[in-house]
Amino acid sequence: MEKYEIRLSGSGGQGLLLGGIILAEAAVNDGKNAVQTQSYGPEARGGASKSEVIISTEEIDFPKVRNCDILLSLTQKAYDQYCIGLKEDGILIVDSSVSAEKSGDIKMYSVPILDATLNDLGKPMVTNIVALGVLVEITKVITKESLEQAVLERVPKGTEDLNKKALSLGYEIASRINI
Repeated sequence: MEKYEIRLSGSGGQGLLLGGIILAEAAVNDGKNAVQTQSYGPEARGGASKSEVIISTEEIDFPKVRNCDILLSLTQKAYDQYCIGLKEDGILIVDSSVSAEKSGDIKMYSVPILDATLNDLGKPMVTNIVALGVLVEITKVITKESLEQAVLERVPKGTEDLNKKALSLGYEIASRINI
């Protein structure tokens, strides 16, 4: 059985709730089972938020992440709040602005997601798509083809080219690190 429990975390307004939906839909496109749940602080925009996705080749019997295999954190506040529960041999992907400590057998990747999005694309609104590209390039949890299909089905009409560029940027900046 192949099963991944994934937590995407960041600041409200960074689009990670939509990112979780896209990730789950991409898994379904790959023929896998997926569930997605989300929560955000009372501040909504600016407060810590998380989206959880479970992807499995088998039936999923509980919709909440219990033992996180993969944690993505774009902000320090989100990392501090949601890093609990990452498996000892899990994968931690943080924006390079986040101060995180590697412990145990955790594989940690510090990637300039926020800077690259702003500097290379000039459009912070696609940070979530860049982050998904990074996550998929590092983990291979789903195929790039299914991710692109899910992204293009969810983004507003007229933004398809920008979102394709955002995915490519995510793949590129992740491939520059030592995976």
